[in-house]
Amino acid sequence: MSTLTANAASSLAGASAPTGTARQFCTFVLDDLYFGVEVLKVQEVIRYQDMTRVPLAPGVVQGLINLRGQIVTAIDLRRRLELPERSDDARPMNVVVRTSDGVVSLLVDEIGDVVEVDDASFERPPDTISGAARALVTGVYKLKHRLLLALDVEQTTALDLESAAERRI
Repeated sequence: MSTLTANAASSLAGASAPTGTARQFCTFVLDDLYFGVEVLKVQEVIRYQDMTRVPLAPGVVQGLINLRGQIVTAIDLRRRLELPERSDDARPMNVVVRTSDGVVSLLVDEIGDVVEVDDASFERPPDTISGAARALVTGVYKLKHRLLLALDVEQTTALDLESAAERRI
């Protein structure tokens, strides 16, 4: 059965609604990059789950997981962001998010903490960002020791099914 990681679980349990000028992000690492999604979009964080592959699914779909009886699509965030593949011996973690289309799992390398950021530290992504990240990263928060790349959950989980169908032809 799934278990929450101690840090993420305790951080999520203590999370509260944003206060006017601040937001809380569930953070995670992908290929040494520091990302976050708004806590209010996160259902839970769980360890690696065995997955069932789906024939002819888009390449970013790693498979389906059974989350306490609910079938959830698992999206490999490395592939979605066009980052190098994860090594075969590394098992991803699941950040399960709620979207307008239902619950989706984002596969990430490592779970971080919940951080509160001030809206004043936000900047739009620079024009130099290209590729998939351009559409998926809504902006950057300047933290004390690093930058937090904020992901748009809806865009990140929206799959271009027409392109996937074309690839199969």
